[in-house]
Amino acid sequence: MANEGGETVNLDTLSVQQLTQVKSQLDQELEHLTTSFTQLQAAQAKFRDCLRCVQGGKSPALKENKPVLVPLTNSLYVGGTLSSASHVLVDVGTGFYVEKDLKSATQFYEGKMTEVGGNIKELEGIVQGKTNNLRVIEQVLRQKMVSSPQ
Repeated sequence: MANEGGETVNLDTLSVQQLTQVKSQLDQELEHLTTSFTQLQAAQAKFRDCLRCVQGGKSPALKENKPVLVPLTNSLYVGGTLSSASHVLVDVGTGFYVEKDLKSATQFYEGKMTEVGGNIKELEGIVQGKTNNLRVIEQVLRQKMVSSPQ
């Protein structure tokens, strides 16, 4: 098994206690990586929804000076008036908003979805590698438990 430094460790030379510690560490890493994976998928879904909304902004039903509901939270909306049907405010992160035209906003969200999708694929590979390492450790640990005198 290779650890983070790239060093190979022969699992047969480790004691049951050391294997248990390594297994515990891998379990924690997998839990953290799985949480990160879920958060990335949620971010990608948010960008997909934003892209859908921006692309839906080309609708002829959206006209300037038309009354609209503006979401403040997921469940709280306030009334407003659409000042421009060709520009949107884009959340670029950490509470900053930038006014963009529909084409630029579409490109922004497509780029974000591509970036997050790449991160998801990369993380998926890391999770699979850690899962395989965990299985090998569990197998060696079982073998040691069975062969050790009690």
